[in-house]
Amino acid sequence: MSKPHPPKKLLRPLALVAVIFFTVSGGPYGLEPLLSYGGRQGALLLLLITPILWDIPTVLTVLELNAMMPVAGGYYQWVKKAMGQRWAFYEGWWTWLYTFVDLAIYPVLFVQYAAFFLPGLIAYKIPICLAIIWSCAGLNILGIVPVGRVSLLLGIAVLIPFLVLFGIGAGHHGFSLASMHDLSLRGLSPTAIGMGCYTVMWNMLGWDNTTTYADRVERPARTYILSTVVAFVLILLVYTCAIQFASTSGIDSKVLQDQGFPALGVLMGGKWLGVAIAAGGMASALGLFAAVLLSVCQVPKVMADDKMLPEALSASHPRFGTPYLSIIVCAVVVSAMVLWTFMDLIIIDITLYGAGLFLEFITLVILRIREPLTNRPFRIPMGVPGLLMLFILPVGVYFFALGGALSDTGETWKPAIFALAVLGTAPVLYEGIRLWRARTGKIDYI
Repeated sequence: MSKPHPPKKLLRPLALVAVIFFTVSGGPYGLEPLLSYGGRQGALLLLLITPILWDIPTVLTVLELNAMMPVAGGYYQWVKKAMGQRWAFYEGWWTWLYTFVDLAIYPVLFVQYAAFFLPGLIAYKIPICLAIIWSCAGLNILGIVPVGRVSLLLGIAVLIPFLVLFGIGAGHHGFSLASMHDLSLRGLSPTAIGMGCYTVMWNMLGWDNTTTYADRVERPARTYILSTVVAFVLILLVYTCAIQFASTSGIDSKVLQDQGFPALGVLMGGKWLGVAIAAGGMASALGLFAAVLLSVCQVPKVMADDKMLPEALSASHPRFGTPYLSIIVCAVVVSAMVLWTFMDLIIIDITLYGAGLFLEFITLVILRIREPLTNRPFRIPMGVPGLLMLFILPVGVYFFALGGALSDTGETWKPAIFALAVLGTAPVLYEGIRLWRARTGKIDYI
């Protein structure tokens, strides 16, 4: 007689706030280009407008669907219930691809901030990135609770230097949030606004990623609502303070973009504060990688359970109960993707992510029509017409940003075209799987 599996250790609200913080944000690291795109008058306006149009509809959608179906696999399972296996495959495949791109950014950011201490580390970028990838993979194999605990500690390391920075900034004349510049986008080109939107969108994406392990969260419906609201307010507050203090500090926007927030720390508090912020940047990259890997490794597992990917990916570790083969595959793919440039990765990331997000919007509308009486501990206080109007906002921002990238006379159109082409791999791959299953007589799930 086999031994019963030990009870699952569940993630609690405070740890979930930390995991959400790192899945979505990890601090303002990565926002530095916004000042170059938006200028002193437009950067903060883009930072305030974009989350209203892009994130709030997304957060509301995720909270309702997750409250209705708090299951392993999250968004993949939602789309499957509403739209069937084909569209669920598209959702899972697009999300898996975008997360590979997303994960590749964080080890590169780690090396950039570590180079603040030792510039020569840039020459060892690849081995350092590989060490980060595989150490975080090992942490994820240990389980969700260790990831939550590490995320909480890293979150403290990220926030403390910025709290010091904000305190110093508030003590200087003109560094109060009440002294904001007149906010305006006048004089900015559509490309600059679009790239500014891409920057903000990337720094505030991933709300749905945190639902893929809902079965491992204590009282998931209530905990997700509370933790998501706290994380959203915390992220937006930190971002607003960081951009406001940067715009009023007098720092050159190119210096900020090239050297990051450590340069702002040196300007406002001295070398010691620059060192602390650089160390926070390293902690942020580690936390982001670990938290995002935690969410994405669940997706190939549930797809494998549906026989949409090799069944070996559904295997769980005999001791920790984690999808260890899925984690290893993710780490292998990401290890091959650390040579892309930062902005190229962001454009590809958002383009792929948006496609999957739109399927979630459609899923919510379908389930509202098909199952209006199903219990929803959280429900957006709108009918179907209101939801359709709400979803126009993120769709509009997405296509505006994409149009800005495609119209650029520089190089940003190339990753945008590449991302659109990658989206087309989903139907091709699905048809290949369908034909193979039909030939082998295994067509029960199509």
